[in-house]
Amino acid sequence: MSQWYYADSQRERHGPIEADDLREKFRAGDIDLGTLVWREGMQQWQPLSAVSDELQLLAQAASTGIDLRQDYAAIESGEALSAPAAESEAPAATSGETYSPYTAPASRPQDVDPAAVQGGLVVQAGFWKRVAAYFIDYVIMTMFTYIVLIPLSILGAIVGGISGSSDSAAGSIGMFLTLGIGYLIIFAANMMYPAWMHSSKYQATLGKMAVGIKVVRSNGERLTLGRAIGRFFAYILSSITLCIGFVMAAFTERKQALHDIICDTLVVDKFAFTEHPEWQQQGLGTVTIVILSLAGLGILCLIGLLVLIGVAAAGFN
Repeated sequence: MSQWYYADSQRERHGPIEADDLREKFRAGDIDLGTLVWREGMQQWQPLSAVSDELQLLAQAASTGIDLRQDYAAIESGEALSAPAAESEAPAATSGETYSPYTAPASRPQDVDPAAVQGGLVVQAGFWKRVAAYFIDYVIMTMFTYIVLIPLSILGAIVGGISGSSDSAAGSIGMFLTLGIGYLIIFAANMMYPAWMHSSKYQATLGKMAVGIKVVRSNGERLTLGRAIGRFFAYILSSITLCIGFVMAAFTERKQALHDIICDTLVVDKFAFTEHPEWQQQGLGTVTIVILSLAGLGILCLIGLLVLIGVAAAGFN
């Protein structure tokens, strides 16, 4: 039989106990329909009311004369026990580490997948916020690319030089193999960085976190790693369509780019689908404006540099 855990009014976690014992505590009034419970196989803690059918609480209430109508009314009106606003509010465990009773017993707090809260306001991330986030991620991945390629290029030259002293063909092969490994590493990093971050508890890359947006399923749920990897390959489709797939985010109803439509994802404010939708930001925000300004300045400087190089080259001719 399933082993159950429950959290009391002081947010202390209890268990494991058998389903019969949990029903007995409910009958005795030690817990109510607002009590949060968990068992293996559940993705997150749920109020007892959500599993009342599984535990046959209604049948037990009918047999004992317990009236649950007020309890259900309280839950529907939001008076039931709710999760803490922050993990830091949870009491300390006996080992000295902090934990929340709303964390599954086998999980650490940072691994909790918060439930998507439906019915609230959802602010879609506009095109320019996504551009600002992409600029930050582009800078990060470009730095990583150089960190990988520069030492591998040096290593390839050394390998090619050593092998080329006796066989020029072997030297070329050794150099190309070394660089090939480098490009494979870069491709894997470009794929796994957004996939891992989008499927993490943050639901966002570093760039998206900076501007306050995240990637979710169309129903607000967190992406699985598999879907996040699929989104990367769909992202390539948005690129090879002359970037029209990206521009679609400025015109579609839910601000979806082509890869979002393919993978059933949305890019939304970080507080969308949470218990505090009122914290969402409607405008661009200061961070986004600063990043876009820096990106624009960088592009202008690059254009100016290219013009100067062209003028200088023409002068030498």
